[in-house]
Amino acid sequence: MSGNEELAEAAKAAANKEFAAKRYEAAIAGYTEAIKLNDQVPAYFSNRAICYIRTEAFGYAIADANRAIELDARFVKAYYRRASANMALGKFKVALKDFKAVTKVVPNDRDAALKLKECQKIVKVQAFEKAIEGDYSTRSVADDLHLETMVVADSYKGPRMDDDLQVTEEFVLAMIEHFRGEKQIAAKYAYAIVLKTKETVIALPSLVDITIPADTNKFTVCGDVHGQFYDLLNIFHLNGMPSPANPYLFNGDFVDRGSFSMEVILTLFAFKCLYPESFHLNRGNHETTNMNKMYGFDGEATHKFSKNLCELFHETFRALPIASCIDEKVLCLHGGLFSSDDVTLDDIRKVDRIREPPDSGIMCEALWSDPQPEMGRSPSKRGVGVQFGPDVTEAFLRRNNLELIVRSHEVKENGYVEMHNGKCITVFSAPNYCLSEEMEVLS
Repeated sequence: MSGNEELAEAAKAAANKEFAAKRYEAAIAGYTEAIKLNDQVPAYFSNRAICYIRTEAFGYAIADANRAIELDARFVKAYYRRASANMALGKFKVALKDFKAVTKVVPNDRDAALKLKECQKIVKVQAFEKAIEGDYSTRSVADDLHLETMVVADSYKGPRMDDDLQVTEEFVLAMIEHFRGEKQIAAKYAYAIVLKTKETVIALPSLVDITIPADTNKFTVCGDVHGQFYDLLNIFHLNGMPSPANPYLFNGDFVDRGSFSMEVILTLFAFKCLYPESFHLNRGNHETTNMNKMYGFDGEATHKFSKNLCELFHETFRALPIASCIDEKVLCLHGGLFSSDDVTLDDIRKVDRIREPPDSGIMCEALWSDPQPEMGRSPSKRGVGVQFGPDVTEAFLRRNNLELIVRSHEVKENGYVEMHNGKCITVFSAPNYCLSEEMEVLS
């Protein structure tokens, strides 16, 4: 073994330790160093690919898996990594081909067999949905719901709504305490919250203009929460409960990954019902059906309530706005800016958002794009959206008479980061998601 090969193996071993500790960025740096020293080892690329998957850089993961396969067409893990990344991007038919290849070589691999089965199921469901969408695309779960006939059992010990099913402050605070004890509310009340939220947000434009009230000097923007209910409670503990005097904007990715997505989303939706003019919600890339199937929300919603309620959540997610503009100066959106230089706020307002996001265009990029330190634009590390530099940010702000971009979408170990000369701020608000003691909200 040559000197470089020994150093590469040492770099890989150090990266493996970082990966085991879930320090994925450090692991990526380690595997990258190993590749610089010896770029002929498929395992280095495959290992870096799984780190990219964990950080949702699916485009980079696919590129690394492809390189590993080029080096060794029999390297099974690379096919598995590529399939996992494509599945995360909703490219289920492409993923299915690789999962089949993996299970053919290692038929006793339980994880691969489960992924193959899951992928086959999704492909079949999508084919069925496509076949019937002409008849049912305008139908809603709400069409067959009759809340007045739903019964709350006498044995139910949680908070109760009045007969008119209005969301009150008393109910919301009691619900939060009920959730704190890891208990669920009655299905009737969950349906009432989601239905009212859908009715509220579907009436909003794709870009919501927010004016901070003159009698308050505070407005809080929160980033990804990702099902971390106790982190959400800590935000409210540190920063105060939402109210007309303490307005909030949650900037997408409320669900998936964490174990308490249902508690998080019902709490956020309940506050939206309670304070529709001072509690705001932007859609994230995880408020989409494909991501919910992949990253846990569908399973949690079905387990805690039902498939029917899960589908009603999907309908409501599709109705969420994709951006907000605060005091005509600060644009908040989950992902970032666009592949075209001429996008205006009016273009965002005109987006037909009440659907699943397409693979390109303004809606897709608003949910998926990321900033980069380099000038110009680059292909997205995620395989969706675009990466944009400080010159792109500056030009967009100047064209739209804005001062600042606030976005989320990326794990930041210190909770936030400023880029592009302080004109593009990323906020991430789920410390337990990123294994950090820091949590950030932007006031």
